[in-house]
Amino acid sequence: MNKSLIAGLLLTLFVVPTSLAATASSQHFSLTEVEKLAAQVAKEPYQASDTTLADELANLDYSHYGDIQYKTAKNIWKNDDVPFEVQLFHRGYLFKDKVLINIVDHGKVTPLAYSPDLFDFGKNTFSTKLSPNLGFAGFRIRYFYTGSPEEMKLGGTEVTAFLGASYFRAVGVKQSFGLSARALAIDTGLAKPEEFPVFKEFWLEKPQEDATCLTFYALLDSPSVAGAYRFVLHPGADLTFDVTSHLYFRHAVERVGVAPITSMFLVGKNKEAFVDDYRSEVHDSDGLLLKNGPDDYLWRPLTNSKQLLLSVFKAPTLHGFGLLQRERDAKQYQDFLDFEHRPSLWVEPLGHWAPGAVHLIEIPSDAEKYDNIAAFWVPEELSAPGKEFNFHYRLHFLLTSPAGDRLGKVVSTRIGGAGPDSMDHHKRRFVIDFQGGSLTTLSAKEPLMPDISTSAGSIDAIHLQQAPNKKFMRLMFELNPDNNTGPIELHATLKKGTRNVTETWLYQWHRVN
Repeated sequence: MNKSLIAGLLLTLFVVPTSLAATASSQHFSLTEVEKLAAQVAKEPYQASDTTLADELANLDYSHYGDIQYKTAKNIWKNDDVPFEVQLFHRGYLFKDKVLINIVDHGKVTPLAYSPDLFDFGKNTFSTKLSPNLGFAGFRIRYFYTGSPEEMKLGGTEVTAFLGASYFRAVGVKQSFGLSARALAIDTGLAKPEEFPVFKEFWLEKPQEDATCLTFYALLDSPSVAGAYRFVLHPGADLTFDVTSHLYFRHAVERVGVAPITSMFLVGKNKEAFVDDYRSEVHDSDGLLLKNGPDDYLWRPLTNSKQLLLSVFKAPTLHGFGLLQRERDAKQYQDFLDFEHRPSLWVEPLGHWAPGAVHLIEIPSDAEKYDNIAAFWVPEELSAPGKEFNFHYRLHFLLTSPAGDRLGKVVSTRIGGAGPDSMDHHKRRFVIDFQGGSLTTLSAKEPLMPDISTSAGSIDAIHLQQAPNKKFMRLMFELNPDNNTGPIELHATLKKGTRNVTETWLYQWHRVN
């Protein structure tokens, strides 16, 4: 089990009332049924679920919980000649919430019943008999690729897992599990505890024999909001989820975070302080990318500061955002943990989204086991009791960049002292490498010019040059922060005339003591 599902999940989980499972047994099941359930639940007082488990399950540690495996012989749809199979997660350890799981076959709903015979408990032994009403903690989906010979070699492989609150992970071909998506974030990044909505019940539609996608539905609930979700999973080289959500608010909240992403960043090329680690880079993601127009991309390298950082990026016409893993060279990581194959996650709005902002939260961290990065979109429109929100978007789990081919991309950010010739030891030198786009067809008739700005202090020693191998352009400049300790906001882009030919690089600098 990947740590990105566990870190940060010390939270209260909830169980769906048994009446909901009975209500959901419809002969013609669709998203409409889940919307009716969510709307009804939102009209009723919130009921915190009973998360009580036998001590032997509740007190499992990471290793012992991971030793409980669903028996492959019991895989759902295993003998049905369909390309998808489902395995279930056992309750225990951090995952105490009872999740109801149903199968939808030609519109008919059948709840899945718990039995200890479904699981191999490994080295675990329990003196207490496990209740037949125990339920499950979540599920994983396996897919049998039938495309290229290379994909065929994969056989049945895990492509997504839903476990813990509303967290889920996914991978495409040649990808390794890394960052996580969430269904919804409530009051995240405020000076008070955030609220963790949870998936209480799922309905998985049995696919056809030649299906290339899988549809399932989920009921979300929390003290402030209930929601109906539909997911359409498309496995492939770049796996995608089409997500439709309908939210019903019991109470107003200060901040609604849509399509949240959580990730890990410990250290990268932009480190300014000593990090006691033999590896030069350790991260599941190394930057936030924001798209506000066809050729309007903003790139913000991630940081691991000594203080909590919250950055807000206005998005009046959001075209997409995501946490990306751009460094794909295994040599940069000096590890065998497959960081170079961990996917980026790009959120693509489907249809028009009203004005809002993308929020980025960076939490100080001293270990890679913690997911210390969060990004999500916040609408300007406020929630209120009885308020409803609808969102439709596509999640892309990919190894390539979602940015267009016309603009040069930021491929690295490095920071250091101004050098031995500088008389001011407080100055910081920034080195930014841009690659791709029209940078490959430079013309002497239209010189390339850097455009750099700072919110405080001053910029000097600007130097732009092409790498000897002609594969990238390097922009260097020095920041003189004067007496400012930060934060200082820095912007940089490369232009031909008045036209941007690269992404806009953004950075929030703080003095390192």
